Amino acid sequence: MAVKVEMPKLSDTMEEGVIASWNVEEGDTVESGDVIAEVETDKATMEVEVFDAGTILKILVDEGDAVPLGGLIAVIGEEGEDISDILEEAESESGSKESSDEEKQEVAKEADEEEESFDPVFGDLDEKGNGQPDDGRIKASPLARNMAEEQGINLANVEGSGPNGRIIKRDIESYEPSKAPAAAPAATVSREDKEHRVSQMRKTIARRLSESKFSSPHYYETIDIDMSAVWDARKQLNEISDTKISFNDIVVKACATALRQHPDINSSWQGDKIIEHGDVNVAVAVGIDEGLVTPVIDNTDQKGLQQIAVESKELIEKAQNRDLQPEQMEGSTFTVSNLGMFGIEEFTAIINPPNACILAVGAIREEPVVEDGEVVPGKRMKVTLSSDHRIVDGVSAAKFLDTLKRMLENPLGMVL
Repeated sequence: MAVKVEMPKLSDTMEEGVIASWNVEEGDTVESGDVIAEVETDKATMEVEVFDAGTILKILVDEGDAVPLGGLIAVIGEEGEDISDILEEAESESGSKESSDEEKQEVAKEADEEEESFDPVFGDLDEKGNGQPDDGRIKASPLARNMAEEQGINLANVEGSGPNGRIIKRDIESYEPSKAPAAAPAATVSREDKEHRVSQMRKTIARRLSESKFSSPHYYETIDIDMSAVWDARKQLNEISDTKISFNDIVVKACATALRQHPDINSSWQGDKIIEHGDVNVAVAVGIDEGLVTPVIDNTDQKGLQQIAVESKELIEKAQNRDLQPEQMEGSTFTVSNLGMFGIEEFTAIINPPNACILAVGAIREEPVVEDGEVVPGKRMKVTLSSDHRIVDGVSAAKFLDTLKRMLENPLGMVL
């Protein structure tokens, strides 16, 4: 009996998946556990396994297509088996969706016809189309403007048939470029625009960060830290360590140690309650082509610098190779975002939900400083803490930053 292969839920936040590649073709024989496709989710590219043996009778989705959870992607059965009922059902569901889209277009058309009696500049028009004079801009309905923009039509070349020469939908639909006045020769060379498909990961990043920015009341506090002691300590540590320890590893360790002393920073907002996390799990922001991912170092406060350096390096490599698994990006209680390697001296970061805070780390600057009344060479670094004011008050954030500053200016304190 034929078996439907549907889009599985491959991560806790996944709503749809994109077929990145098919590993089989129609007519191929598969066994239970075989990987038939790779699917791009909101977090990573995951493998889709089949649970039934048989022949791939039909592949219903092309590579690059998005499919909602539970959507039919393939059919497995015995060679030569009749699957017309399954295909008709799938086609019927697709037709229902198209009908729904047509209904939406019809509603939009009716709305456009109604709006032709109203102008956003003139206001309500009387039967003769009279209204208040405007500032000289081209008069067009919102829908006509959108249609013109989508089709690359210059409204200055379109003759309006609406009240007072207002451009409406039918004017765009009937517009013929040949009737437009000839444009003067351009002095510059026009280059073709490029269209890029938005990946599932970037869609999710955009949604989550938008939700974070507009639902969490962000505020920011910046502190300048003397990094001379860390500079010297790192040099000595790397002379004896099997793994190279980065400045970011030291910042992560300092944050984890400070978080243990300031549990209110290591918290999350849960509507009617605040969760103060028992574990300290620091996420490290990693930039890749598709956006920003945040792999997590679990129990960071319980690990030494060398172990943090090893795990951080492995997670960053996996992120860059798109090999991170969803569980490696879950469970963070705090996030560190470092742009110092790009020469960025100071910036603010958007909180990584459900964290209460994120630390933006700038570059280490070499500049003259005053010590004991004398000007000497110094190494300084600015960090900015973005906090969710629902959870963390300004004084609490300031105390955390003060502890972090003392940790980094006296790095031996982190190992005592």
